[in-house]
Amino acid sequence: MEFIDNLPPMDLMRSEKMTFVQLIIPVESAHRAVSYLGELGLLQFRDLNADKSPFQRTFVNQVKRCGEMARKLRFFKDQVSKAGLISSAHPDLQPDIELEELEIQLSEHEHELLEMNSNSEKLRQTYNELLEFKMVLQKASGFLVSSKSHAVVEERELDETAYSKDRYVETASLLEQEMGPGPSNQSGLRFVSGIICKSKALRFERMLFRATRGNMLFNQATADEHIMDPVSTEMIEKTVFVVFFSGEQAKTKILKICEAFGANCYPVPEDMTKQRQITREVLARLSELEATLDAGIRHRNKALSSIGFHLMKWMNMVRREKAVYDTLNMLNFDVTKKCLVGEGWCPIFAKPQIQEALQRATFDSNSQVGIIFHVMDAVESPPTYFRTNRFTNAFQEIVDAYGVARYQEANPAVYTVITFPFLFAVMFGDWGHGICLLLGALVLIARESKLSSQKLGSFMEMLFGGRYVLLLMSLFSIYCGLIYNEFFSVPYHIFGGSAYKCRDATCSNANTVGLIKYQDTYPFGVDPSWRGSRSELPFLNSLKMKMSILLGVTQMNLGIVLSYFNARFFGSSLDIRCVLCPFPSAVALYI
Repeated sequence: MEFIDNLPPMDLMRSEKMTFVQLIIPVESAHRAVSYLGELGLLQFRDLNADKSPFQRTFVNQVKRCGEMARKLRFFKDQVSKAGLISSAHPDLQPDIELEELEIQLSEHEHELLEMNSNSEKLRQTYNELLEFKMVLQKASGFLVSSKSHAVVEERELDETAYSKDRYVETASLLEQEMGPGPSNQSGLRFVSGIICKSKALRFERMLFRATRGNMLFNQATADEHIMDPVSTEMIEKTVFVVFFSGEQAKTKILKICEAFGANCYPVPEDMTKQRQITREVLARLSELEATLDAGIRHRNKALSSIGFHLMKWMNMVRREKAVYDTLNMLNFDVTKKCLVGEGWCPIFAKPQIQEALQRATFDSNSQVGIIFHVMDAVESPPTYFRTNRFTNAFQEIVDAYGVARYQEANPAVYTVITFPFLFAVMFGDWGHGICLLLGALVLIARESKLSSQKLGSFMEMLFGGRYVLLLMSLFSIYCGLIYNEFFSVPYHIFGGSAYKCRDATCSNANTVGLIKYQDTYPFGVDPSWRGSRSELPFLNSLKMKMSILLGVTQMNLGIVLSYFNARFFGSSLDIRCVLCPFPSAVALYI
């Protein structure tokens, strides 16, 4: 046991030894000090203002400012994404900027962008209206004359039927009952032309038919062009319609129905000369608006490109500043209101680095008073901190997902580096799939420096974070696949031929009955002759079951051994006598 106690400390075997420290920071150095400590990432502050709400803290206004800037940056990011532009992937190469100057720039950019969006939306709305008017003129003029003539004939037939005989005088047509007799300029045939979404056209026609009791003539034609919605920017298919009717009351009903269905009505003159003149004017106006819209889009994309170049740096800066002020809100002012007092935990090995960062903050802020850093005694239990690297970090996160070890407790992540990928390979051993997984892991590792500086999706970020886990999983899968002799579930004669052969032609159906051993046992893995035999499934199931039991018992024994070392480390003889001693006996009895 003395040999074990005298072993040199290892970073991952147990968590780092922590110490409780207090900082007394002059106000002029507080921001830089917290910023430098945040970049270092080796000090965990205690919240000394836990009894205060977020709105009662000292730097609440600065946090609100950062939140407002973050909102503007999210708006810019959404606009850049909608425009199909790409933000800069190298924010470190861009010049630095102060937070106050950034706030002014963001406000100016937001005002400019909102104004451009508003103008573009108005121009797009006007362009859409003119485009709809053009399509209504083109489609409505084609059947205006014939439909009107047809409606006049129907109205004459109704009049002749209603007034030709005396017995029908009291039962006039529904059209006459609705409209009633009036002046000649109101009782003549009229029409309303417009355009509506194609998906609403059928319901629109039914509603018109019911509202006018069938006394109308509805003509429709699909528009030749799709129209962009100025809000959603989606292309919408529309239908041009012309409704013929008679009477002022029917017109009122039809216009209300058009408004309810979102149909846009446009006046179409009956005179063909006026139609052609209006069409020319509309086409000229459309051409002007197209040029204006294109110029506006180019100007907007230029502004968004400039924003996108700095976007990632600005977002990182605002995120960092908000974190700094959130941390400053955890500190207390001293009685003189000239210094901030902070408390927290740090690893013992990190004290020189923290002191160096505090000295640098004092120098950079031109403060006449240095930052006081001293160690204190604490009653609370220290937090757990493990030093990890890019290889061990993924395995530590896997363990932390199930539970974080206590302070100075044995860390299971050390053993998980081997056991996790190996047990995966035991379950899914196939050296063909293992090679594919190995190639994917090697690609991620080879492009590590490039991918680490890029914004990855959630799935790709997960794969990249576990690239070394995938590497070990693939290597162990190849190893176990060679043991199982499975290459995409097919056995191969990798290490020579089978150790068995048929003694006659009766065993040619790959059954083990009739095979004789004519050479040494297959040097590595399962003999290929088991493939296709009647005893293949019982043999392989028995092999894997026994191997799983051995591995499972070994895993449990490893946990028991670690529990013993934890109990011995913390000096808990009660755990050794009442937990560790009975537990192996219970496990053996259960098995």
